[in-house]
Amino acid sequence: MQTIVITGANRGIGLELAKQFAARGDRVIAVCREVGPALEAANVEVEAGIDVSDDASGERLRSRLAGVAIDVLVNNAGVLAMDSLAALDFDAMRRQFEVNALGPLRVTAALMGNLREGSKVVLVTSRMGSIADNGSGGAYGYRMSKAALNMAGMSLARDLKDRRIAVGILHPGMVATDMTARFGHDASMRSPKDAAAKLIARIDELSSSTTGSFRHADGQTLPW
Repeated sequence: MQTIVITGANRGIGLELAKQFAARGDRVIAVCREVGPALEAANVEVEAGIDVSDDASGERLRSRLAGVAIDVLVNNAGVLAMDSLAALDFDAMRRQFEVNALGPLRVTAALMGNLREGSKVVLVTSRMGSIADNGSGGAYGYRMSKAALNMAGMSLARDLKDRRIAVGILHPGMVATDMTARFGHDASMRSPKDAAAKLIARIDELSSSTTGSFRHADGQTLPW
């Protein structure tokens, strides 16, 4: 049995990750701002009142999990706000950087003492953070925040290598969640259940030999 900590676990991919890890017998600690009925019904431990964009929340999480050895830390919490060059929202951009880029680094730093040799740190990122793959432009705040997250992941992989802690930078695919609903769902989008299952497969196979790689949940390596 492993101990898995998941941020943004109240809904969407985070909730499905929590449920699937728990179903196979792992101890799951679900971190979120607020607890919804679905998470309450799941067979997991919950640490609510944690906003990954808030420094004080990081310190609260460190205190609450003192002495807990973490096998897998999944930084899943994220926000999405679409914009264009003709309609830039800099406040929304700052929010996305705080949650999407600084949040995972803030949580990882807060829980550094809980990680041990063989632990894994996972960043749930997006292909939209790929510079080489940007063929449509727009989405400035989201793209930039996820590109920054990818860079944080690479630095973490380098800095944690001597401790034999592997870092995974994983894109779940286009997933039909509450976060993406306002932009419209279509048949090409995968379900949170399917995305979570594929992410877990990538997490299970993550090792020191693949640390720092930017990968799709389906398995292929993505361009930076």
